[in-house]
Amino acid sequence: MNTSTQPVIKSIEIIFEDEYLIVVNKPNNVIIHESHYARNIKETTLLKFLEQQLGYPVYPVHRLDRKTSGIILLLKEKENVNQFQTLFTSNKIQKTYYAIVRGFSKEKGIIDSPVKNDDTGIYKEALTNYTSVNNIEIDIPVHPYTKSRYSLIKLMPETGRMHQLRKHLNKINHPIVGDYKYGDRFHNRMFETEFNCIYMFLHAFQLDFTHPITTENLILKANFPTDWQMLFQKFNWTLNEN
Repeated sequence: MNTSTQPVIKSIEIIFEDEYLIVVNKPNNVIIHESHYARNIKETTLLKFLEQQLGYPVYPVHRLDRKTSGIILLLKEKENVNQFQTLFTSNKIQKTYYAIVRGFSKEKGIIDSPVKNDDTGIYKEALTNYTSVNNIEIDIPVHPYTKSRYSLIKLMPETGRMHQLRKHLNKINHPIVGDYKYGDRFHNRMFETEFNCIYMFLHAFQLDFTHPITTENLILKANFPTDWQMLFQKFNWTLNEN
């Protein structure tokens, strides 16, 4: 299977909208906008999808990896971007992700390890909090073991470095399933062949923040993609989110 394939997209799910912003659920394998990092990817961007769908341009406040699904905040007016970006630079917004990883993770932990920018080679401080939500042992052998183990973990990063969560989870030996850059190819291949899952299992689930213009307190959540929902059912996993 080609893990770089862009999914067929009929429309982008809108989570929340007011006169200033629009919050959407980004599908897997969709880049947000054209950039130096995505210079070799020739496909429709999230911004182009949304402009076609909405009839007007929108402007991103933050970023998600192409391979990460989930919640992303965009603005209707470019002049409002700075005050919304301040939410992220001043840690006034709480981000919650979920990942399916190799192995049984600890109940909770903090990964406090600098992350290197792949282009500049410069390390920057990075901190990720995590909690184990569910785990499972499957009677399917994955080299070099006769069975395979996986965990569903909740991630609450306090910084936003490029590929931070992917690198941090690999560093603690719990790489994300479906991550072909930092992950484990044997487990990735098993999920392809046994479950027909080709995308990376990292999902931006929730944003908690106070709207800087309306002062409304917002807790916004993005539904999981269909492959996640299939595995939740198959593994009998639940989130128990409030």
